[in-house]
Amino acid sequence: MEKIILGIDPGTNVMGYALLKVEERKPSLIVMGVLTLSKIESHYLRLRRIHERTMQLINEYHPDELAIESPFVGINPNSLIKLCRAQGVVMAAAVERDIPIFEYPPAKVKISIVGNGNAAKEQVAEMVKRELHLTEEMFEGQKLDATDALAIALAHHYATSRQLDSSSKGSAKSWKDFVAHNADRVNDPYKKK
Repeated sequence: MEKIILGIDPGTNVMGYALLKVEERKPSLIVMGVLTLSKIESHYLRLRRIHERTMQLINEYHPDELAIESPFVGINPNSLIKLCRAQGVVMAAAVERDIPIFEYPPAKVKISIVGNGNAAKEQVAEMVKRELHLTEEMFEGQKLDATDALAIALAHHYATSRQLDSSSKGSAKSWKDFVAHNADRVNDPYKKK
């Protein structure tokens, strides 16, 4: 079964996006990039551009699911309001096309990808690159907002794969069992390199 996941890292200055194809439970990158909005003065025109670009991505790639970063507490209230508006505009585009929406807090994405909820964006980008076997050329010139969007899509893939695993007979019964079957996804800070 094939599935396409649209990952979005919302923002009103830069919006990161990525499309991930999952075939036979193996993820691969379709495309990633950013929408730069800083030259548009009006906040409302930025929201319109976010909606337009999201609809373009939906119409071109026909994603089955949207994985989006949820707003996080701790940023200033004005920034939080703008971020929530950007997220809402993306969600409205998905709702227009009946695409299921899944929200993930930044710390949960980082834990899923790196194993550490406080990981730096660069660490997340490096792990995504390794996991998807991406080349330096594919990452050349990409902003971290794009790799964050890809990480969100990949975290969603992991979350839905775990749900499938837990409903099957071969699912992990313990942490030790998980580690034995997923050594490449476990970050051991004590392991000598």
